[in-house]
Amino acid sequence: MHPDRSGPEAGLPPTPRRTAVVIPVRALEGAKSRLGEVLDAEERRELVELLLRRTLEAVQAAPGVAIVAVVSPDAAALAVARSAGAQPIVQHTSGLNPGLVEAREALAGRAERLLVVPADLPGITADDVAAMLLLADEAAQGGRPAVVLAPDRHGRGTNALLLDPPAIIEPSFGGESRAVHTSLAGAAGAAYLELVGRLGLDLDTPDDLLLVEANRPEALHVH
Repeated sequence: MHPDRSGPEAGLPPTPRRTAVVIPVRALEGAKSRLGEVLDAEERRELVELLLRRTLEAVQAAPGVAIVAVVSPDAAALAVARSAGAQPIVQHTSGLNPGLVEAREALAGRAERLLVVPADLPGITADDVAAMLLLADEAAQGGRPAVVLAPDRHGRGTNALLLDPPAIIEPSFGGESRAVHTSLAGAAGAAYLELVGRLGLDLDTPDDLLLVEANRPEALHVH
């Protein structure tokens, strides 16, 4: 059964769902190796830290976000999280999806839904995060669990994933993850919604970098 979210009196708006945002980071040093032909190691490290700080700034400014955490095995990434006022979660496992499961377990009982936002979305804004939450709110009004996904610009990957409740499906980033997450949501009986827009661009390749420099050059600079 799902709790009544209509408030103590008829006609009141639904009670806001408490949301935790998890930002997974593998490492600052040695990251984004596919950009190696256009950026040296120091430039890549600076870019990864910049993107992490911009992501933290965006999610912290979004209404409805109660908890912001960074999960990483990397002490430098966790230090950036701490300096920005986010909760650092030390990852003991290897790989993105196991790290997200660790973060979910670390945050268990503290939020009603979980939003995963990788730290390589140069166009992310607080409005994008709010739009993800709004889609989940609409599904929750019908009393259904929800999976909200922002696909990558190729239509195959997952650039952001909201799970309401946090364990409705297992995070399955990598490869054809959009199709995998869609299938898992259907099997779980969850409402499945997608948000298409600025979150579609992630920064992994030289082509991605060219797109950002051409369309959103401000994303490569600290506010």
